Amino acid sequence: MIEALFTRLRGTEAVASLPESLAARVRRQTERSAPQPALLERELAFCRDHNIQTLCYGDAAYPQRLISCPDAPLVLFYLGQADLNCRHVISIVGTRRITPYGKDLCARITADIARLLPNALIISGLAYGTDIHAHRGALDAGLNTVGVLAHGLDRIYPYPHKDTAAKMTRQGGLLTEYLTGTEPERYNFVSRNRIVAGMADCTLVIESAREGGSMITLQRARDYARPVFACPGRLTDAASEGCNRAIAEGRARAFTDATDLLLALGWQPVAATDAVQQSLFAPDAGLSAEGRTLLQALQGTEGLTPDQLAAATGLPAFQVSAEMTDLEMQGLVTVLPGGVYRARS
Repeated sequence: MIEALFTRLRGTEAVASLPESLAARVRRQTERSAPQPALLERELAFCRDHNIQTLCYGDAAYPQRLISCPDAPLVLFYLGQADLNCRHVISIVGTRRITPYGKDLCARITADIARLLPNALIISGLAYGTDIHAHRGALDAGLNTVGVLAHGLDRIYPYPHKDTAAKMTRQGGLLTEYLTGTEPERYNFVSRNRIVAGMADCTLVIESAREGGSMITLQRARDYARPVFACPGRLTDAASEGCNRAIAEGRARAFTDATDLLLALGWQPVAATDAVQQSLFAPDAGLSAEGRTLLQALQGTEGLTPDQLAAATGLPAFQVSAEMTDLEMQGLVTVLPGGVYRARS
């Protein structure tokens, strides 16, 4: 981890306010996990160069739903724009061997959630099968979506999902507890499932065999006293055996549509007119998608150069230059000495 963060962590009020047994665990883990100076410098440099946030246990930006989990990670690395503590957070998981039925469910359910809760955040793991279809369904529906990775942010695994991952950094994010250089080992995927379950209000299993990673996530969510839902399937479908059995055994509630989530969690649907009005009067209303992305990249910074903006957003340099000129003319950014752009407050 990062020594400076651990030093800060040991002294935070958040730790002091924890039950003594949990506070002691946090202190022991920080003392145990301090890395070598060379590793510290390399990790810090990578985070700085790639605009990666380090979220420390007890920080306001750290996923607050994880705080109540006894095995919550002490430090998370985050590349993205979404608020991890937004009002409605839903995890969607399932088999990697997804069927056409499962793919259709991912698209339908994310669209249904977007209709009722347009500001919801969808969490999954960027893996093959259900995960990637849940992420893509969320993106298509206009929802933010965050992928919890089983490796460092210096790579994307599986590699064919790199384009979707790039979109997610602008409409959601990528999150991990692992340092750069960490390989996507099998046990890392099992470990990351606790984050997928713990940072959400509820977990929804789309399809699952009787055993597998999604059943581990289901149990983790139950351990954390979070509602669990499962989509029922045909009795003859192996891909639905885990869901059907979880429902039959009372370990999950049968999911029929997104209103099931609202009823179980006491949520109220967000009126579509409210969402439209919010967008009409938002400061960035009328901007191009690229302009909005650049404006988001500037948020929370003291300013960025065009080259840094290009690296942060993945946009070509010539497009960054044109979009920043438009933003300046609209009074949304100011230009500082050295060609540094800063968002106006």
